[in-house]
Amino acid sequence: MRSKNILSWNNSLPTTLYSPSSPHSSPRPSGSGTMGGDASLGAPGSLPRRSDHPVGQRIKGIYTDRLRQFTSEGQYSGQNLVSKYFEAVNSDEDHVKLSVYSPPDLSRPTFEEATSHEFKPTHIGASFGPSWSTHWFRIRLTIPEDMLDKERLEFHWDANNEGMVWNEDGHPLQGLSGGGERIEWVIPDAWRDGKEHVFFIEMACNGMFGNPPGDDQIQPPRPNKYYTLHKAQITAVNLEARALYYDFWIIGDAAREFPGDSWESHQANVVANAMMDAFIAGNGSQESIKQARKIGQGYLGDKVDSADVYKAGTDNAIVLGIGQCHIDTCWLWPWAETKRKVARSWSNQCDLMDRYPEHRFACSQAQQFKWLEKYYPSVFDRVKRWVKKGHFHPIGGSWVEHDTNLPSGESLVRQFLYGQRFFESRFGQRHTTFWLPDTFGYSTQIPQICRLAGMSRFFTQKLSWNNINNFPHTTFKWVALDGSQVMCHMPPSETYTASAHFGDVKRSVTQHKSMDQDNTSLLVFGKGDGGGGPTFEHLEKLRRCRGLSDKTGLLPKVTMGGSVDDFFDNLEKKAATGTEFATWYGELYFELHRGTYTTQANNKRSNRQSEFLLREIEYLATLASLKGGYKYPKERIDDMWEGVLLCQFHDCLPGSCIEMCYDDSGELYAEIMETGQHIRKEALQALGFATKNTGKGFVALNTMPWPRSEIVPMPGASTATHGSKYVLASGETGVITGQPMSGSELPGVTVSEIRPGVFRLANERLRVEVQDGVITSLYDVEADREVIAEGGKAGQFVVFDDKPLYWQAWDVEVYHLESRKELKSSKTVIAENDPHRVSVVTETKISDVSWVKTTISLASAVRGEATYVEFDTEVEWRENMKFLKVEFPVDITNTEASYETQYGIIRRPTHYNTTWDMAKFEVCCHKWADLSENGYGVSILNDSKYGFATCGNLMRLSLLRAPKAPDAHADMGRHRIRYAILPHIGALDSRTVRAGYNFNHPLVLQPSSGTEVMHAFKSIALTGSPALILDAVKRGEDDEDVSRGELPKRPGQSIILRVYESLGGRARGTIHSKLPVKKVWKCNVLEDDEEELRLFTAGGNSGVNIELRAFEIATFRLQL
Repeated sequence: MRSKNILSWNNSLPTTLYSPSSPHSSPRPSGSGTMGGDASLGAPGSLPRRSDHPVGQRIKGIYTDRLRQFTSEGQYSGQNLVSKYFEAVNSDEDHVKLSVYSPPDLSRPTFEEATSHEFKPTHIGASFGPSWSTHWFRIRLTIPEDMLDKERLEFHWDANNEGMVWNEDGHPLQGLSGGGERIEWVIPDAWRDGKEHVFFIEMACNGMFGNPPGDDQIQPPRPNKYYTLHKAQITAVNLEARALYYDFWIIGDAAREFPGDSWESHQANVVANAMMDAFIAGNGSQESIKQARKIGQGYLGDKVDSADVYKAGTDNAIVLGIGQCHIDTCWLWPWAETKRKVARSWSNQCDLMDRYPEHRFACSQAQQFKWLEKYYPSVFDRVKRWVKKGHFHPIGGSWVEHDTNLPSGESLVRQFLYGQRFFESRFGQRHTTFWLPDTFGYSTQIPQICRLAGMSRFFTQKLSWNNINNFPHTTFKWVALDGSQVMCHMPPSETYTASAHFGDVKRSVTQHKSMDQDNTSLLVFGKGDGGGGPTFEHLEKLRRCRGLSDKTGLLPKVTMGGSVDDFFDNLEKKAATGTEFATWYGELYFELHRGTYTTQANNKRSNRQSEFLLREIEYLATLASLKGGYKYPKERIDDMWEGVLLCQFHDCLPGSCIEMCYDDSGELYAEIMETGQHIRKEALQALGFATKNTGKGFVALNTMPWPRSEIVPMPGASTATHGSKYVLASGETGVITGQPMSGSELPGVTVSEIRPGVFRLANERLRVEVQDGVITSLYDVEADREVIAEGGKAGQFVVFDDKPLYWQAWDVEVYHLESRKELKSSKTVIAENDPHRVSVVTETKISDVSWVKTTISLASAVRGEATYVEFDTEVEWRENMKFLKVEFPVDITNTEASYETQYGIIRRPTHYNTTWDMAKFEVCCHKWADLSENGYGVSILNDSKYGFATCGNLMRLSLLRAPKAPDAHADMGRHRIRYAILPHIGALDSRTVRAGYNFNHPLVLQPSSGTEVMHAFKSIALTGSPALILDAVKRGEDDEDVSRGELPKRPGQSIILRVYESLGGRARGTIHSKLPVKKVWKCNVLEDDEEELRLFTAGGNSGVNIELRAFEIATFRLQL
C-alpha cells in the first residue's frame, strides 16, 4: 500500500500533504459563504502573498544520476561516503607481523602438518602461487593503542584468492573469498589488551571460480597464476557509515527501479538527495552521517538495524528469504578444493548466525556434509549445533546435486537412499524437499522417485535459462510417467544466487507466473557456484527492503526466519483446500546445455559400466551371503556407490568440468572397477565358480532376470572342434554351458562381395548390404520389407561445426545442423568369416588427425532372441569444435519417437511444428531409441551414449564432441563405441528393452569348475508380464548381518527387489523364492515397510503376486 503521508526530509519540505475525504473534494477554509452580503469571511491562507524567489522543476533524471556520486569509487571518493567507511587502519610490522609456510607439490596439508613447519617472514606486496598451491600464514597481531576503543575492529585480508582463518588451537573460524568480497574477519574484543595474539590464514591459490586466464571464467585454468597479497590490516570500521551505505543503496534502487511515474520512485529520489545534502552540509562528520540515516528512516523506517524489522507492521509478507550456498562439488576446481570451499562457506554462515538471528541457511548434498565431518570435525559440530537450533537447514535428501538425465534409474534411487540415510543418521531427520537448482534438465520419473524417497516437494530454477521458450509456471504440480506428483516451485527472481538486491525482491512478484493460484515465492540468496553463501551485506539489504515495504509500500514484503519446509507446507495446505495449481506432465526439458548428453565420452562410458557392474555384484553378493560362509561386503559396495554418485554431480557426469576433475573421476572409476571385480570374484568363488582354467570347459553367467541365447566368442579366440570361434550360450538366469553349434542346430551366417565394393552379410532373418562403409540396404526377410529409407545410408558418419553461443562444453545450438558434412569412407574389406559371425571393416578419414575404423557384424539368428546389426567403432579423435554423429535413415513414419529413460519410455516429436517441438532437436536417451509405426519399428542400441535426435525418419546417434572450454582436451584421444540397429516386427516391446540390457552386458565365457551352485540362481525369480523388469537385487540396508550401524538394525535377513513396469501399461507377475521367506512387504526406496503382501507356498517354494501400474517403480522386501 502507498503511504498517504510524506514525512519531511529537511526543513524545506512540508510535513504533510492534504488528504481529501473524497476523491472529488477540494480544500475549503473553515466557515462558508459567498462574496458580498453578510457572509462570514474565512481565515486568510498560510501561503505568503508574494513570491520571494523562483523555484524550478526538479529534473528527475539528473537528480537520479547524481545518486551514484555518493558511493562511487571514482573521482569523488575522497569527498563522499566511501572516505568514511573506516575510522582507522594499521598494517605496520609493529602490529601485523606476517610469516608464511609454502607446502611443496601443490599439497594441501592439514593445520597440524602445516604448523609443524618453519614459517618465514613475508610482507604485503609479496606474490604467491602457482595455481592450486596452498600457503599458510601466521599472523601475530597487536591492536594499536589508538584503536583500542573503536566500536568495531576487523582484520582485512585480500590477495584476490580464497582463504580460511584458523585460530591458534587449530579450529577453522571463517572463510575469506578475496577480490573485495568477504575479506573481513571480526577481531575478538578480548584482543583489545595491548598483547600480541596469533592466528593463521590458509591461502588457496584460486579464486571463487578457479584460475581462469582472464575475464572469461569458463576458459581452461591458467596453471601458473600468482596472487599478490595487497591487504593485511587492522581496520576500525565506522558502523554508522556502513549502515548508511546500505540505507542509501536500497533507497537509490527504489528511485531507479520503481515505476518512473510512481509516487514511491519520486519520493525515493527526493529522500536520497536529501541524505546527500545532509552529509555535505555537515562536511561528512559523524553527526552528518547520523542525520542522513535519520532522513532515510522516513523511507525505510527505524527498525532496519536489527531483526526486529521483520516483526514490524502487519506481517503479510509474500517473499521468504532463504540463504543458500550452492557449491559445485566439482566444476572449475577439483574435489580437493571443494572440501575446503565447504568448510570456508559453512563456517561463514555459522558466524553470520551469531550476528543475525533472522538468518536461515539451506544446504544440500550429503557428500559435502560427509567431507566436512571427516576433514573439519569442529566445523561439523558447529553446524550441528545450528541445525539443532533450527537456523542451519540441511535439505535435498540426495547424495549430491546430481544430473537427472544421464544416471540410471537405480542410480537416481541410490542418490536418495544414500542421501536420506546420511541426513537421518547425522541429524535425525529425512528431507521432504528435493533441492536441485542447477541441473541441466529433469527426468520424467523424478516425481515418482521423490515420492518413494519421502519427498513431495521439488525446488529448481534452471529452466529460466531456456533460450527458445519461456517456461510458463512458477509454482505447479509436476507429474511423472506413473501419475505421481510433487509440488514444484521455481523462484521468480530466476536465480539461486540472488544478491538480495531491491530488484531481486521486486522480481519475486513481477516475474511470478502463478499469481492466479498463489502469490508467495522463495528468494534464494547468497554467493554460489564457487561457494561462499550469504554475506552480512545480503542480510543488511534485506532488512532495508523489508523496512521500505512496511514504511513506504509498493515493494513486496520479504520475511526471514522461516524455512523451505514452511514455504512448501503452505503451498500443500492450499492444494489440499481446493487451490488448483497448474500441472506439468513428463520431463522438464531444458532448452539449453544439450551438448552435455555427449561431452566427455569416456566419463559417461565409465558411468554406464559402473552401474552395470554394481547391479551384478549386488546380485551375486546377495546370493553368496545367503548361502553361508560369505559376508555381504556392504562397506565396499557403499564406497563404490558413493563414488559413482559423486561422479554423477551435475557438472561432472554431463562433461562441463575442467580437466583436473576428469583426472580425478578417471582415478575414482578405476578404483570402483577394481573393487567391483574383486567383489565379483569373491562372490563367484563363494558360489563355486572357478578362478582359472580347470579343463572342464567353459560356462557363461546370465545375471539378467530372463533367459538369454547369444553367440559368444571362445576365450582367447580359440577354435572349437566344429571350426568356429563361437559357441551358443543359451539358458535361464544363472549358469549357462557354452554349446558348440552344428549347421543343423543353428542356421549360419554368410558374407560375400556380391559386386565390386558391395558386401552382403546375411542370416536367416536379415540381409545387409554394405557399400563404402555404410549400409545401403537392410532387408528384413521375415517381414519382407526394406528397413533403410530409399537412397538412405545407415551408419553414415557426419560431422558438424560446433560453436555454441558461449557455453562450449555445455551447449550445441540448433544452427549446427546447417553445417552437416558427410564423411567419405575408404575401402571396405571382410574382417571375419566365421560360420556363426561375419563382419566387414571400413576406415573413414575425418581429417588429417582423426579417423574412424568401423566393424559391421552380423551373427547367426538365434531363436527367441532379437537379431541386430552391430557396429563396433574405434575412433581417433583430435578435432577442434566439431561434433561427430552417425545416422540411420529408416523407412518408418511416425510423428513421435520413443526413448528409454530411467524406469520407462519417453516419447518426443520427430517434427518441428512448434518452437517447443523444435527445441528438442537434441535429446537424451539411455540404452536405446526407437522409431515405430503400426506393425513395425527400428531400435538403435548403444553401450555408452546418451545424445540422440530423430528428425522425420532420420535417427541420429551423437558420438563425440570437441569443445575447448573449460577442458581444452575434452574427448581428445582414442574411443571405442558400440551400437546396433535392431529391426522388429510389431510394436516397441520387451524385446527392445531386454536387448538394451543384454547389449550393455554381453555374456562372457569363463572356466567351469563343475561345482557351481546352480540352485542359488533359482532362489529368486520373477515371472509374468515381460514388461516387468527386475532391475536390482540386494540385501536390506539394516539387516543385522549387513548393517554398518548408522541406523537401528533390523532383526534377521532380508532381500530387496526393485521391479518396474517398462512399457506403459498395467502388468502382473509373481515373485518366486526357494528361500525361507517369512513375510513380503511392498516398501519405499528407503526400505520402509508399507504394505504386507499375501505370501503363498507351493511345492516348497514361496511366492507373492504383484501388480504394477504403468511405469510404476516398486520395491519389495522379502523377510527371511
